Amino acid sequence: MKKMKLHIILEIVAALAFPSCLDFDPKTQLADTNYWQTPDQFKLFSTQFYGWTRDFRQLDGSAHSDGRSDIQTGLVLDLYSNGTNTVPSSDKNYTDNYNRIRQANILLEQAESYATPEDIKTYLAEAKFFRAYCFFDLVQIYGNVIIVRKPLDVTDPEMQQERNPRGEVIDFIIQDLQEAAEALPAFKEIASSDEGRVSSEAAYAFLSRVALYEGTWQKFHEGNGQNTERSRQLLDMAAQAANEVINSGTFELFKPGELGIWAYKYLFILENEKSNPAGITKSANKEYIFTRRHDGVINPIGFNITQGRLGNALYVTRKMANMYLQSNGLPIDPETWNYSEMDTEYEGRDNRMQNTLMVPGRNYWSTGGGRIDWTGSAEEIANAAFKNFSPATGTGYFPQKWCCERDGVATGKEGYDYPIIRYAEVLLNYAEAVFERDNEISDADLAKSLNLVRKRVNPEMPDLTNGFVSSNGLDMRTEIRRERTVELFDECFRLI
Repeated sequence: MKKMKLHIILEIVAALAFPSCLDFDPKTQLADTNYWQTPDQFKLFSTQFYGWTRDFRQLDGSAHSDGRSDIQTGLVLDLYSNGTNTVPSSDKNYTDNYNRIRQANILLEQAESYATPEDIKTYLAEAKFFRAYCFFDLVQIYGNVIIVRKPLDVTDPEMQQERNPRGEVIDFIIQDLQEAAEALPAFKEIASSDEGRVSSEAAYAFLSRVALYEGTWQKFHEGNGQNTERSRQLLDMAAQAANEVINSGTFELFKPGELGIWAYKYLFILENEKSNPAGITKSANKEYIFTRRHDGVINPIGFNITQGRLGNALYVTRKMANMYLQSNGLPIDPETWNYSEMDTEYEGRDNRMQNTLMVPGRNYWSTGGGRIDWTGSAEEIANAAFKNFSPATGTGYFPQKWCCERDGVATGKEGYDYPIIRYAEVLLNYAEAVFERDNEISDADLAKSLNLVRKRVNPEMPDLTNGFVSSNGLDMRTEIRRERTVELFDECFRLI
């Protein structure tokens, strides 16, 4: 992808400079009829929505962080791991989301009286997309929540009413996303000056996430709203929405031949500086459908992403390490697997394991001891942040995902993008939705979706097929879910 143009960055800065909606006087804001006069004013107002998405900071400690799940941990067990977490008296996730929904509703309400609605249809669609984004976050965290269709402050009486059932909220989200998908431009039709804004494909991709989430929830939560027919309808919707993105032909998995089996590792640290051995930049990445965009100079990450992870106090659990398949496509047996040396565990495994985790005995580079020429020369090895890495604390499993290798990068000045939605997820959504809808999946459907992800850095690994599952005594659902866990590790998916 190209860099976001400077004036778009300035627009975002200007939009984010608006006070939070709790600081607005609602009557004053809605009475400001001088503001809503041109499409550019609607566009500028909608630009603030882009600051609401997940970013690198949410990887640690947010409601969706893998750190709250069973595949990441720290030196000391937190309140989620040790079981001491309690229901808080207030929650910023709740107030922030409703504050943002209010902003989206302000734009939608003002659009009702705009003389030429065709001129602002994109910004209405953006408002609906981000309203759906916020409501989905609320459903995942709280279940039943209050549907709000007009601008309200969190202290208004309507915010004290009985919560809507989760199914009604999901239907509201789906309607917003369907309408957004119809009105937003296709990814390829977005002007270069607007790169980074949501596309029709992004709305369909997000719809596939929402419908898969709720479809499987309905299918497996007996006594909590289980409804077989509704589940099937939602799963069919998820499969169709994912298929819309697949059939668009716009996106593809990032797998340049120059990077070979290391494509997965370098996907997540692509910059427009040299950030990998092949010197490939963001423009080669056709996998990211919607991102939180960063640039090392204009808009750096601003978070200690590299040095806070690489060989530091964030640990991967043994459960996660055991989920990586053997290179022959079969699960390991933890009782008999080769642990004779610290590095033998990594031999003959899914290459995503060594792309994601720090293998003992290898050299690792960081912003404080980075690559010089990406050749592995003696000079470069001497500059490595970790030479002959030897894990000595925690679980013994350390992540390297999201960790920059460029030398001399100041803390928080990395410039790679955060993938809010990427194509690999869409492919996995399709496979899981089809299987859960039909309780089976054809080899053809696996070939067009999951196996593309599975074999990105494992070209010799056997395909996941019905015959492979049957002949090896595997369970298809388990293997589909395994692919999802391995591929989307540390991307805030474990709890949704």
